[in-house]
Parts: sequence; structure tokens; C-alpha cells
Amino acid sequence: MKALIVDDNDIARTTLSHLAKQIPSLTIVNEFSNAIEAYNYLQTHPVDLIFLDIEMPEMSGIELTKNLSGKETIIIFTTSNKEYALEAFELNIADYLLKPVMPARFLQAVSKAQAILESRKENVEITKDEFLFVRDSNITRRLKLDDILYAEAMGDYVKFYTREKMFAIHGKMKTAEERLPKDYFIRVHRSYIVSVGKIDTLQDGGIMINGKFIPVADAYRKALNTRMNVF
Repeated sequence: MKALIVDDNDIARTTLSHLAKQIPSLTIVNEFSNAIEAYNYLQTHPVDLIFLDIEMPEMSGIELTKNLSGKETIIIFTTSNKEYALEAFELNIADYLLKPVMPARFLQAVSKAQAILESRKENVEITKDEFLFVRDSNITRRLKLDDILYAEAMGDYVKFYTREKMFAIHGKMKTAEERLPKDYFIRVHRSYIVSVGKIDTLQDGGIMINGKFIPVADAYRKALNTRMNVF
């Protein structure tokens, strides 16, 4: 993997560069102390992965990520503050590393990025054009996966909710779980699967998505917390 380090702290860049040298499959091709300079570089020098600080002058790491929307660059945030975690994961980043970055966590984050990169080569990555066909009032409609907020089991049906309406299909939750890409969806309850990027807030006993409270069962809580990097 070809990677960039973008951080306004000299020590942080040196630390990440040293950790990266321990991984043969990872090559740091450049380093920047400024997100704007990194953005300009990326216009003509695409990379697989960016280790990106959040709090930087002129342009933050979150702003840079939004400006790179539509590109396939994988982002790993590196920051001293965990307060940005929810906003960061709404951007579908690969991981969120808290400074000082420990070698084991760094390796884990790089492994996640490598898995995402490999999945893209196998054409299993979700794109804006991927969809499900759902039956609505005897009419079969195409539903984009990116529009789905969450799925709810209801008897012999699974209901898929978007911001505009609900679609119900005859089937089992297990089948829906198998068909929804695990990079973007996670099971949080016997009756619910949610889109990770659509989670608004996490709270005791559940999460909020588009004003809807969705319970999180104890059996799924640890996996959700790990996925969201909740400490």
C-alpha cells in the first residue's frame, strides 16, 4: 500500500513513519504538515491510504476527508481527541487511532485498511450503484444500499427504512444480514441491522438514527463499540 502521513506535529509524523517502516507491505510516499498541501498533491499523486490528523490549521482532517469524497483513498485518523470519533466514522473511515499511537493498534489499523483494499480488488465494495430489489405494494422497486438507514425484522418480513419511506420484503433477517455489506452495516439486535455511517448518536441501551431510537442488545454491544472505537 502507498500511503501519506498528514500531521502538523513533527514528532507525530516521525512516530508514524517509524511504525510504517516495520510493515513491509506499507510504503510512505510523502509527508505533509498541511492538509491543503496534501490535497493538492493528491490531485496528481493518488495513494491507497492516508494517516490523517484531525486538528490542523487552515484545513482540518475532517474537511480534507470531505473534499476527497468520491475518491477511493482509505483514511485512518490519528488524533489526541476522541470527541471526533462519531463524526469521523460517519465518513466511513477505516480506523481512528488515538495518540500516542501504540504499535499493536497501528498494525491493527493497517490490517483493516489492507482488508478494505483487497475487498475492492475482489469487487465486493459497496458503491452508489449497488442496490436491492424490494417489493412495495405488488411493485418491485430498486433500493440503493446507500439510502438504507436500518433494517428491522417483523415476523416473516424485513423492513428497510430510508429517510423518505419504508420498504418491506418477505424474508428472514439472516438473509438480509448476509446480503448487506459488512463494511457498511452491522447487526446490533436480534431485530435490527443498521448502517454504521447513518448513526447519529450512541446512548445507554441503544443508538439514534434519523430520530429513531434503536436498541442495542448486550450480545452485540461489544462488536458495535469496537467498530465505533468507543472507549
